[in-house]
Amino acid sequence: MELKLPDFDLFAKPLFNVEDVMRFLPHRPPFLFVDKIMSMTDSNILGIKNVSMNEPFFVGHFPKEPVMPGVIQVEAMAQVGGVLILNSVPDPENYLTYFLKIDGVKFRAKVVPGDTLVFYLELASPIRRGICHMYGNAFVGSKQVMEAEMMAQIVKK
Repeated sequence: MELKLPDFDLFAKPLFNVEDVMRFLPHRPPFLFVDKIMSMTDSNILGIKNVSMNEPFFVGHFPKEPVMPGVIQVEAMAQVGGVLILNSVPDPENYLTYFLKIDGVKFRAKVVPGDTLVFYLELASPIRRGICHMYGNAFVGSKQVMEAEMMAQIVKK
């Protein structure tokens, strides 16, 4: 059974643009990998990363056949999850998220310049004592390109 990307309009006004995302996350370019958040509830989030040839990692990975490194895909997914987690506190600017565990990562297809990565994450259980357990999937178009299970902790600065 093929996993389906949740329905959303890629061209709709985002819930959060990149400036809004930076209110939640401490990351800044070139290590900010979330361009916008399209939708979010208390238990799931859908975020976008536009993959550009101008990304600094493409200089060395790989010069003649650029491929987005898997570890950067996982980081981008983690950042989208961080927005979901930090949205659960009233003053997100006073908190950070630290990932405690990343399991079951599977890469199903290459991600290359020009792709639009769509990340969809769902809570596996309610956030308790600052611990968050999530399942995430990444898509390019309707094709699943990556999946992971993640656990993070919310920590006051």
